[in-house]
Amino acid sequence: MTSKVQFEDETDLVKLLKQGNEQAFGVLYDRYSAMLFGILHRIVNDQREVEHLLQDCFVKIWQNINQYDPSKGRFATWLINIARNQAIDFTRSKYFSQKQKNQPLENLVHSIGANHAVQTMDETIGLAQLVKKLPESSRQIIEWMYFDGYTQQEIADNFKIPLGTVKSRARLALNTLRTFFSHQHNLT
Repeated sequence: MTSKVQFEDETDLVKLLKQGNEQAFGVLYDRYSAMLFGILHRIVNDQREVEHLLQDCFVKIWQNINQYDPSKGRFATWLINIARNQAIDFTRSKYFSQKQKNQPLENLVHSIGANHAVQTMDETIGLAQLVKKLPESSRQIIEWMYFDGYTQQEIADNFKIPLGTVKSRARLALNTLRTFFSHQHNLT
């Protein structure tokens, strides 16, 4: 009978991974695969490709685990960066570019009514301009969240901003944008 891998925290998991412990790798996959899948999917948005990328991501983690340095950041942040870089590299590849060009028209156009499409266009025109009117600290949070795809927790971790501050700035920015947006539509 094989013994179950025991560890108290992330530090123990990383230690076992660096020792090449395959059971620890299974624990790593169980703990982080859903999160990494979500990050990959947010960037690539193709189920089959994301599944392949997730596999490649874990191979890269396994091969490079000795490069992880806890003094430079949390383990989860290191994993997120590997996944994000993997996805970005993929979207820059010739394969992905060609695949996007060769998509059937039906895959690119959602079957929605023309009125909805026009309404959506009207609602989004000028949004980037409105975001630029926000105070710098709030604007940056909104850009990271909505244009770069970061979660509030990722912003807090990656940019060393307290999570409560990130949430407050996001809430303030969204309320300000609502005011800008409703004022803009009242003028038309």
